Amino acid sequence: MPSYDYVIVGGGTAGSVIASRLAEDPDVTVALIEGGPSDIDRPEVLTLRKWLGLLGGELDYEYTTTEQPRGNSHILHSRAKVLGGCSSHNTLISFKPLPSDWDEWEAAGATGWGSQAMEPYFGKLRNNVVRVAKKDQNEIAQDWIDAAKEALDLPEVVGFNDQPFEEGVGFFDLSYHPEDNKRSSASVAYLHPHIEAGDRPNLHILLETWAYKLEIGGADGKTVSGVHVRGKDGEERLLTAGREVLVCAGAVDTPRLLMHSGVGRREDLQELGIPVVHDLPGVGENLIDHPESVIVWETDGPIPDNSAMDSDAGLFVKRDPEHQGPDLMFHFYQIPFTDNPERLGYERPEHGVSMTPNIPKSRSRGRVYLTSADPEVKPALDFKYFEPDANGFDYDGQTLVDGIKLARKVAQAEPFAKWLKREVFPGPEVTDDEEISELVRKAAHTVYHPAGTCRMGAEDDALAVVDPRLRVRGLTGIRIADASVFPTMPAVNPMIGVLMLGEKAVDLIRPTQTDKQATTAPGGVA
Repeated sequence: MPSYDYVIVGGGTAGSVIASRLAEDPDVTVALIEGGPSDIDRPEVLTLRKWLGLLGGELDYEYTTTEQPRGNSHILHSRAKVLGGCSSHNTLISFKPLPSDWDEWEAAGATGWGSQAMEPYFGKLRNNVVRVAKKDQNEIAQDWIDAAKEALDLPEVVGFNDQPFEEGVGFFDLSYHPEDNKRSSASVAYLHPHIEAGDRPNLHILLETWAYKLEIGGADGKTVSGVHVRGKDGEERLLTAGREVLVCAGAVDTPRLLMHSGVGRREDLQELGIPVVHDLPGVGENLIDHPESVIVWETDGPIPDNSAMDSDAGLFVKRDPEHQGPDLMFHFYQIPFTDNPERLGYERPEHGVSMTPNIPKSRSRGRVYLTSADPEVKPALDFKYFEPDANGFDYDGQTLVDGIKLARKVAQAEPFAKWLKREVFPGPEVTDDEEISELVRKAAHTVYHPAGTCRMGAEDDALAVVDPRLRVRGLTGIRIADASVFPTMPAVNPMIGVLMLGEKAVDLIRPTQTDKQATTAPGGVA
């Protein structure tokens, strides 16, 4: 029964940060449990531009969604099964969350997580966050930027992380190494240097190891002391934690692990025959995302081939002057992104580009829940995309309609217009708002940003799963540190927010000097 000071479930974006930082102390032992293999010496993972080939492959958990009556029921919610997690699987678009994003968290009960408190953590990140390099700035993307500035009266942003913004268009900041297109993922930045140097003998990385249940007991029956895991060979073991278990498995697998351990809504667990250890109704609730749809154009022949990852630029607009931060975003794809339109009968052009209207502050709130007591059975994901509010208004759907109209304005403006041959999807004949809405909702997809399913909140928040110190309410010996604790969704791509969360989590977890003195003082526990 191997024992460590800290056992971390999930070697992904936050888990890599926390494992690396905790292991800086040579006097503690850290076990990092990762369900997938290493990313080292895997060019299909480490080469950023190869990201599309990872979706739906052997390194993807491939979660699906339940039926979405007003949306797309065929979305594949890719979750990475490899060291580095989704930072080894995604486009590495790197936005520091806006001050309004962090302040929204604090207002929602996440005391100590406001913008002023969180700002220093961006400077602690080890990732190589840089603007898309000049050699990777495709000519059509630059022309798109120039057209958007003209058509939508937007400023060009050179360095989205340099200062807060509400509107703007430009090349993204990415976590990558432009000289060879190598990822600067959480694993590359935080784990690889120590794996290669062998200078962290106290850090034990357990690859292709699946955590399926927490060990919960103690005198009160509420103390988490370890994690049950299964190795690639099928052998099952209990890893015990002398100090804490840290769950960093993400917005799907963190609530999944809790529920299979008997932590969740009592009625749901009882219905499946799972013994209830701790009734915590917020587990799996508040599932949030950044849904988006697409408009596709055929180009008049091929476009230049240079790119960092084929979606190197984007824009933000603020439609509502009362809104905090942007309320509509676009990614610009230098490829015809037609997976969902093809399912609706549209054909993929040989050469093309796309804009993807994205909802920064979606009002959809779904849930992750179990359908079986068998841990091998994947949970159900119901995002409740495009459900109208109590007044019958579909804010998310309207945001996409507004996005299509703005995208068409950009397409009519030079110098972008000269590249375009025709609009493929939804098609120039589709001009009625209801018709646009119907098509773009059916062709909607995800940007793979599920969050919020173990949300952080105040003591009087009945559905808060963790407190502002990331401790699971009603349990001891366990914290959660990943996107599942997001109370609300940042307006921007959330990866940097997860990395910053990991850095702050270390400050919350690591004993202070006062704590250390207390445990070694007379009468303390050495």
